[in-house]
Amino acid sequence: MTDPNFRCAQSLAKRTVWRFFDILAALDSKCSVYMADITDFTHGDDWDREEGKSKTQIKKEMLALQALGEELVALSPAARAKIPLPPELADALALADKLTKKHEALRRHIQFIGRVMRTVDLEPIERALAVVRNTNQAATRKFHLVEDWRDKLIANNDAVTEFIEKYPQVEIQQLRTLIRNAKREQEKNQPPKAFRELFQLIKPAILEE
Repeated sequence: MTDPNFRCAQSLAKRTVWRFFDILAALDSKCSVYMADITDFTHGDDWDREEGKSKTQIKKEMLALQALGEELVALSPAARAKIPLPPELADALALADKLTKKHEALRRHIQFIGRVMRTVDLEPIERALAVVRNTNQAATRKFHLVEDWRDKLIANNDAVTEFIEKYPQVEIQQLRTLIRNAKREQEKNQPPKAFRELFQLIKPAILEE
């Protein structure tokens, strides 16, 4: 039988360990907010010391850099990996990722990111961002094209022949079956199972174009 004193000590040790982890979590949260706060303190007046520029121009440039910073923060890791980021900016963006649920701290930190970008060469960053934007826009247009083709295939019988001529790699029998089932779903007001499957069937052929 286990000694009662041992069980008591074991329970106390467990509570102590969990309390320790709670303290660490709280400290991590406070440090993240603190880091965002001190950026305003250490860099807060830099914009006002620009020589030869009006306050209006300075504010305009500041807001433009903050908007660029927000766009960089919003990028997925895969998209951000395509941007040539200097180490100090990459570090600032990595910290921003940890502040996504702390809105006020993130707002202040994005101001800091804008200030960091004043010290780096923006041209390669903006050029790479333009490529990412164009890629995203092209993908969006392709998805709209898939939707348009799906609707056209269901609404117009002649569209099937046109689609097969344009995308001969599609599974023709499955295509015809899904079109027929999608029409039946719409006529009977059923859940759009075939409607969604038709989208998935024709999407690869269109996206590969």
